[in-house]
Amino acid sequence: MMKKTLLWIFAATLLLTSCSIPSPTPPPQPTTAPTQAPPKTPSLQPATVTPTLRPPPTATATSRPLAERVLIISVDGLRADAVNRFDMPNTYALMQSGVYALNAYTIYPSVTLPAHASMLTGMCPDKTGVDWNDYLPEKGYAASPSLFEVAHNAGLRTGMVVGKQKLLQITPPENLDLFDFVNDRDSVVAAQAVLRINEGFDLLFVHLPLVDGLGHEYGWMSPNYITGTYRADEAIGMLLAALDDAGIRQGTLILVTSDHGGHDTSHGSRLPEDMQVPWILAGANLNSASVARKISTVDTAATVAYALDLPIPEIWDGVPVYEAFGEPAPARVDRPCE
Repeated sequence: MMKKTLLWIFAATLLLTSCSIPSPTPPPQPTTAPTQAPPKTPSLQPATVTPTLRPPPTATATSRPLAERVLIISVDGLRADAVNRFDMPNTYALMQSGVYALNAYTIYPSVTLPAHASMLTGMCPDKTGVDWNDYLPEKGYAASPSLFEVAHNAGLRTGMVVGKQKLLQITPPENLDLFDFVNDRDSVVAAQAVLRINEGFDLLFVHLPLVDGLGHEYGWMSPNYITGTYRADEAIGMLLAALDDAGIRQGTLILVTSDHGGHDTSHGSRLPEDMQVPWILAGANLNSASVARKISTVDTAATVAYALDLPIPEIWDGVPVYEAFGEPAPARVDRPCE
């Protein structure tokens, strides 16, 4: 009985063991999937286009002004030969320390308003349209663009202090941050200009009228005219002292010139006495030198624009006096505005 019982236990154990251990399954066989194109995905790159060919950029030197500011002084009626012949120490000192020409020439007709219009617009009278020499506000202004317009449009502070009201008609008032008409002697004009210098400026034009008045009344090169040149030189000294006192002389380019000369008690002709004017450029670390070629009064605006790194309008007849800045002289073959 005992032996039969053991056999049943052994058979039950075998049965339980076969149920709890699964049969091993063979590893899955690889299958060959049908070949398909991969799904399209949106491209992150723009479509290919034919580029517009442009020249490669070229390196250019950074331009900068050759002067921080410019002071233009016009001694009305000052003949070119007066600077060396008469006692004008301040003017002479500027000439000796800067670049100068005592054979510069003005425009024809050699009279005040047309000449100053050409000086400060860089254009001959046929372009400025200024054919009058009195204060005639109904005639408007010299043609655009003037030096003051170019400078003002560039954000510079511009101004004029003049001893003759007709010079108002050189440029419209919107091109000027300051304007003073002082109907008095040169020292009073200069005193007003000193106030403007102390306020600060980038381009300032100062007109001294006495020499011209004495020439008309007593004659060019007369004793009274000679006294007038000395008084004008004193006024120039006042302006130079103001630059020193303000601590801005070092960076200021100073240009002393004239609108015309004169003979007897008149001017306006093509005589050398009427046409030749001084042209003196000093300051802003210029070297002393004389300019052999003849400079035109219309070169004044272009030279100032060049020194201040301003654009020079193509319509201007004047060209910069490049020699003053160590550059080659322009290849001018004619003498404009004569």
